[in-house]
Amino acid sequence: MKKATELVRLNKYISECGITSRRKADDLISEGKVTVNGKIIYKLGTKIHPVNDKVFINGKQVTLLDERVYIVFNKPKDCITTLKDEKGRTTVLDYVHLRERIFPVGRLDRDTTGVLLLTNDGEFANKLMHPEYEIKKTYKVTLDQPVTMEHVEKLRKGVKLSDGLTEPAEVHVIPRTKNLEIGIIIHEGKNRQIRRMFELLGYEIKKLDRLAYGDISYEGLKRGQWRHLTKRELASFSKDL
Repeated sequence: MKKATELVRLNKYISECGITSRRKADDLISEGKVTVNGKIIYKLGTKIHPVNDKVFINGKQVTLLDERVYIVFNKPKDCITTLKDEKGRTTVLDYVHLRERIFPVGRLDRDTTGVLLLTNDGEFANKLMHPEYEIKKTYKVTLDQPVTMEHVEKLRKGVKLSDGLTEPAEVHVIPRTKNLEIGIIIHEGKNRQIRRMFELLGYEIKKLDRLAYGDISYEGLKRGQWRHLTKRELASFSKDL
């Protein structure tokens, strides 16, 4: 954060309060959900004084974080990657209980298990999800039928989905699984990308488990368990961000 005497962009301030990423903060501003000193702000790029100005989102004041939190969670199946669910389904906050307000870095769909990062650092989350940084995500895929080497090569080169061609993926058939289990690493984050890639080629995914986000795995964590990231793990991202 800049010195308190300097003005900062409103979206950056919201992000550093741990509310959300800068991009999502811009959405909140555009939707008229943000006020500064009692005045609704619609203009993107508005600058504020981080000490003197009072910022509210949906009527609730937001303030700068006292402490940043970084967590790895081993997400179980049927857990929703949101902070609350209108249908009353189990969410990540039913497992992760903290005083600080945290949010997921990206999403895993309901049936997908494995590594999910959570934080209250909006800027950190935004960088991890931004395509520019190409943070690798590693998955183990269990299919309904043996994969062919022809399809493995197609996945390695990229396949054309409705929202564009996927980047080349690292794909390995796991030995002694009768070609039913695949290890795959991608560097992008299209919606439901892994499932859509295999569905396009005629496969149904029976199990999808994210083994790692960058160098962070869930080793030592049972399903539904979580822990804080270590300083070394946080440093592992610094070379990419």
